[in-house]
Amino acid sequence: MEGRTGKAGSDREKGRVVQLKIDKKLIAVAAVAGLVGAACNTGFDKLTERFRDAPRGEIIDGPADIVTFPDGFSNVSSKCDGPNRVYVVFKDNKTYGSVAVAANDPRCRDGATPR
Repeated sequence: MEGRTGKAGSDREKGRVVQLKIDKKLIAVAAVAGLVGAACNTGFDKLTERFRDAPRGEIIDGPADIVTFPDGFSNVSSKCDGPNRVYVVFKDNKTYGSVAVAANDPRCRDGATPR
């Protein structure tokens, strides 16, 4: 006997019905896990990746002077890089800022940050 699919001896004719049962609880757990994973992935970038830019050479981890301003204003940090003083203006943990360089700053002798 031929079934709907045109094949003799199909599963339906033999009394077997193949069904894909997906538990609604499993779908909900997977959705919540996906949302939590996505939230964690975006929230911890600063902790897990030190740099998100092009390949780099030397890392200068020396101390920097930081000037903090009241809320609503940007903060400033500065440090010596060789004979130059580098100023970075930043606000909170935002991913943007600005940079200024004071070339041949007398405070930067031997590339050290003055105290």
